[in-house]
Amino acid sequence: MNRRGFLAFSATALAAPSVVRAQGTTGARSTLKFVPQSDLALLDPVFNTALVTRNHAMMVYDQLYALDGSFKVQPQLVEGHVIEDGGKTWRITLRQGPVFHDGTPIRAADAVASIGRWCQADVLGQNIRAITEEMAVVSDRVFTIRLKKPFPLLAEALAKPSSFCPVMQERFARQSPSTQITEIVGSGPFRWVASERLAGVRAVYTRFEGYVPRQEAPSFLAGGKRALVDRVEWHTLPDAATAAAAMQQGEVDWWEQPSPDLLPLLRRNRNIKLEVKDRTGSLCMIRLNHLVAPFDNPAIRRALLPGIRQADYMTAILGDDRSLWNDRCGFFLPGSPLASEVGLETMNGAPDYDKVKRNLEAAGYKGERVVFVVPADNHRLNAMSEVAGDMLRRVGMNLDYQVSDWGTVAARLSNRGGLDQGGWSVWCNTIPGVIALNPATQSYLRGPGKAGTFGWPDLPKIEALRDRFMEAEDFAEQKSIAEAMQRQAFEDIPYLPTGALTQPTAFRSNITGMLEGFPIFHNIRKE
Repeated sequence: MNRRGFLAFSATALAAPSVVRAQGTTGARSTLKFVPQSDLALLDPVFNTALVTRNHAMMVYDQLYALDGSFKVQPQLVEGHVIEDGGKTWRITLRQGPVFHDGTPIRAADAVASIGRWCQADVLGQNIRAITEEMAVVSDRVFTIRLKKPFPLLAEALAKPSSFCPVMQERFARQSPSTQITEIVGSGPFRWVASERLAGVRAVYTRFEGYVPRQEAPSFLAGGKRALVDRVEWHTLPDAATAAAAMQQGEVDWWEQPSPDLLPLLRRNRNIKLEVKDRTGSLCMIRLNHLVAPFDNPAIRRALLPGIRQADYMTAILGDDRSLWNDRCGFFLPGSPLASEVGLETMNGAPDYDKVKRNLEAAGYKGERVVFVVPADNHRLNAMSEVAGDMLRRVGMNLDYQVSDWGTVAARLSNRGGLDQGGWSVWCNTIPGVIALNPATQSYLRGPGKAGTFGWPDLPKIEALRDRFMEAEDFAEQKSIAEAMQRQAFEDIPYLPTGALTQPTAFRSNITGMLEGFPIFHNIRKE
């Protein structure tokens, strides 16, 4: 029996006592049970930018500004702002009424400290920090940001939907971003229930009765965030057959990323809906560590390009349904205004492993060990890693393929040390398509060295082009610069692009009000 048949059989025939049922719940009709993509290992979205951490943080924290369903910036905790001094001073006023989960008001001092902490960690935030003259508290609800030069994208930066700026209490936000915040006193519509957390098994949230929503209709991350269920439980079920069985039996309500092998089975159940909610999907990649040999050598990074066929990676994740994936993917979201075909010819056709071997020899590869860190409990990353690992073995790299869980990998990625110090060489990753619409937010295309995201590319030509993009005055100029950035990226290789995908999510038919985008828990009802 092949894997697809085995999983379908297992999901139908599973008769063991339910993991979810055995844990017990209260108030079942007001409890939403969710199966996340992986276990929630880290809680602080500034300390760690993993998507599972982001999804958690969007429940418990709010933003100053937020994107609506058209990806336009809207005020969220902000009442409004005034831009003065030729664009160099922003005077921002908070809404009256919002409080933290301990009942204390959200103040300008909290907002200033939160922006300050985020600016130290986020790549775009670091740009803002570099041109900030001063952030000052005017009153409990008003603060100013005084810049050295105009930065019209400030609100857009604070509205980023990933690697986002959460509003924390000042006492937490004053801590270094290299120290994880583990006590969650949030500002969002749900409260974190620390006492019910069971690592590897369960995370629990309850409705925050003191949350003051905006009056506008909800749209993606903007508008009125109303928690309409009393309780949300995240159940970590890494075995796909177990998750599918729980969905069919009504023991869980929502499965974030159902295995493609089991989509036909789930479609046959009239009580389950399968929909693509996040239309921008994800960009997929092989991320290389630019600080550690051999991938500190750009020629060795480039040498791998003929070994990449994006369709192999997309098929490994989502199967043969080409409507769910795109294998003509560069460094911007396919189909978006700034996407182009520039440089994609470097990955045309079937993988040419002999050519890669010749390229590696010419580039000076000397058999250095390559440590590939793989989270077996994350379907997407594990599937891509298997394809990438096979390619690296075939081209003769000295591969050390280290399989663990997502929590272990996530904690290890921040290690900039050598391989003898617990460092790493390669990992597979996905990023939200919405952040890859332009160079301002495409942080994995950046090259600011150790100030950047995991992998730490130092790519001055890409940085110079990005600076030009930020100052471009019309779309034609922006488009030309974006094409030049992609051309340069295929020289510098910040990462190896492996395709773009949209992932169907599975939910019970009695779940209504689910918003478009990645998993968002406000506005959802359980009928």
